[in-house]
Amino acid sequence: MVSTRGSTAVSTAADLACWAVGHRPSADDLALADRALLDTVAVALASHAEPVHRVTAPLSEAARWAVAAHVLDFDDLHMPTTTHISSVCVSAALATGSGGPGYLAGAGVMARVGTLLGWRHYAAGWHATTTTGALAAAATGASAHGLDEDGTARALALAVPAAGGVQRAFGTDAKSLQVGLAVEAGLRAADLAAAGAGADTGAVDTWLTLLGGEPGPVSDDGPAVPDGLAVKIHPCCYALQRPIAAAASLRDQVDPATVDRIVVRALAGTTTPLIHHRPRTGLQGKFSLEYAVAAALLDEHAGFATFTDEAVLRPEAQRLLARVEVDLVPGGDWLLAGETEVDVHGSDGVRRAVLDLPPGSPRRPPTGAQLDRKLVDCLAGLDVSPADIDWSGAADLLRRLLPRPA
Repeated sequence: MVSTRGSTAVSTAADLACWAVGHRPSADDLALADRALLDTVAVALASHAEPVHRVTAPLSEAARWAVAAHVLDFDDLHMPTTTHISSVCVSAALATGSGGPGYLAGAGVMARVGTLLGWRHYAAGWHATTTTGALAAAATGASAHGLDEDGTARALALAVPAAGGVQRAFGTDAKSLQVGLAVEAGLRAADLAAAGAGADTGAVDTWLTLLGGEPGPVSDDGPAVPDGLAVKIHPCCYALQRPIAAAASLRDQVDPATVDRIVVRALAGTTTPLIHHRPRTGLQGKFSLEYAVAAALLDEHAGFATFTDEAVLRPEAQRLLARVEVDLVPGGDWLLAGETEVDVHGSDGVRRAVLDLPPGSPRRPPTGAQLDRKLVDCLAGLDVSPADIDWSGAADLLRRLLPRPA
């Protein structure tokens, strides 16, 4: 192996490969993989009518599934790394037939690479799901091929050329397509490594440094996915889950028609991906703090119907979002740093909500009722029940129920 760490004589790729090949999933790891499968496949199936499916013909099957899993922005999130682990790793595992163990190999690599990149990588504007996702898919593919540590390390290095993606894509088709491209590239890298392709594994260290990360040893103990996964309650950017929950708690106390002013206070870092301030489409609304707060006061539940073009363009929503003022305090090194405060000023005074953890976050897990509602909403109109979604049959469900690109 080529070293970029002075006297250690070990590359980050070698460390990651050692973990991926040597990890033996615990019962908790496998339970997390099963939950991720159910959540991700349900969300992917819910996307069956999304326009993006019309343009995915050039992509591989695995890439198309990743696009489907991510386009609604309803997929789970690894909070410490701000990465959508399961849209990448469930798609790669289903495409390769590697099941829960393959998912966990990729998910563990994705969490560890994301940790090395850190918050500054995301805050700089990178789409961390795609930068880390290419290497994660390579790890899942390597697991499916049964590659040893050397082969897995080469697969990771061969994924580096495609490990990119930026937040400027948020609110457009390119966001989900970037995830699909990362999955496709990672699995191709594993195929190349299995065929005997050589690579300088120190490329992973160089890539990490160029992207603002710090190459170094990775954690080889504890769960496959440290700190677990956050489950979304609303189909939009995770940075909106807390503001929506805070504003929604005031819905029964205010009349939106009489609202004069809404002030949202938060740490600046927690709003990093919220780049659309006057959205005109449903996709843009998924990354708009102003719209999300307005919609939370208008809609009984911020669900699929909230994030359509028609909903965003409602006169009452446009009127209300124009009254939102965002007061950002410097700081915040992850999406749930500090608290979110929402003050609603109306004719009868001011109503205030302050929230630290939204429903669905790892330290405030979703209730059974919340999960059931999500699954019912995702599978509505489809001849599928949650019991039908397992590692042996999920790929066939996706093939049968997602649109076939022309």
